[in-house]
Amino acid sequence: MTQTTHEPALAGAGARALSRRRSLDVLRNSNLLLVFILLCVVASVLAPEFLTTRNIGNLLQQSSLTGIVAIGMTLVILTAGIDLSVGSTAAFGGMLVAILISHGTNAVLALVITLVAGAVAGLVMGGLSAYLSLPSFMTTLAGLTSIRGLTYLLTNGTPSGGDLPEGFRLLGGGFIGYVPIVGLIFIGVTVIAALVLRGTTFGEYVYAVGSNREAARLSGLPVRAVTTAVFAISGLLAALAGILLTSRLTIGQPTAFNGLELDAIAAVVLGGTNLFGGRGGVFGTFIAVLLLSVLQNLFNLLGLSSFFQMVVTGLILVAALVLNRILEQRGGRA
Repeated sequence: MTQTTHEPALAGAGARALSRRRSLDVLRNSNLLLVFILLCVVASVLAPEFLTTRNIGNLLQQSSLTGIVAIGMTLVILTAGIDLSVGSTAAFGGMLVAILISHGTNAVLALVITLVAGAVAGLVMGGLSAYLSLPSFMTTLAGLTSIRGLTYLLTNGTPSGGDLPEGFRLLGGGFIGYVPIVGLIFIGVTVIAALVLRGTTFGEYVYAVGSNREAARLSGLPVRAVTTAVFAISGLLAALAGILLTSRLTIGQPTAFNGLELDAIAAVVLGGTNLFGGRGGVFGTFIAVLLLSVLQNLFNLLGLSSFFQMVVTGLILVAALVLNRILEQRGGRA
């Protein structure tokens, strides 16, 4: 009888704790959105050309590639992993699609092959981490080096392509009105990822694995499969970013995307996703990518040094980490 009496109370306490945690997540994302809006207002005052349709379209186009990769990185970090290979995978994808098309492969088939190659690269690194219990930091660090080396080997370190179909070039460089097509792809990827995380069993598994891997395993969840899957998704999205860059430049660049992994991680952290997994989401990442892009764009419009940009961006990331830590501690006490 006592156990029956306590069960509703325990359930109510658990529901209240969950509600407080979700409220803190909303607060974190809302704060970031408010900062983003305030920054846009300040930018429009300091640089009147900021609000021109051309500048906004270019800003969205420039931020989308990092954003697409950051969405994949968000899934990985939600499982308490890290993917340092995304820059190399993106460069490899951009080179591979350029080589395939320039050698007569149908553009659609070349796209599919490149996306599959990116997913396989992520699958291998995720599988090594999941099934051999290797730290994802080390497996993806090895991937960063080896995949970049393979990219150079494809064409001996020289750019490839140049004669790409018009339809393919529109993917990365085309506009619908004033809206870049690549920006619509970024938005679409974000929406799909959000729906998967919040509306599917797989999304629940991702959060469960990141929150407590051992508890998830003991509960019968496919921890290894989920871990491998998020790395495969990250690799696929990195390859997509490479395809879109090649489409915009009309040539594959083996040196492209150096440091992309750091930009993606910065956006994920600034967006409120916990580096230790289990908490966060792609909406925060989406806003963070735009915020960092607006900040960089504003500095460029004002003619400020790139070194100054680096300092300010670093300070913003530290402030975001401190704020997230405070909210997590409050959530723990709740």
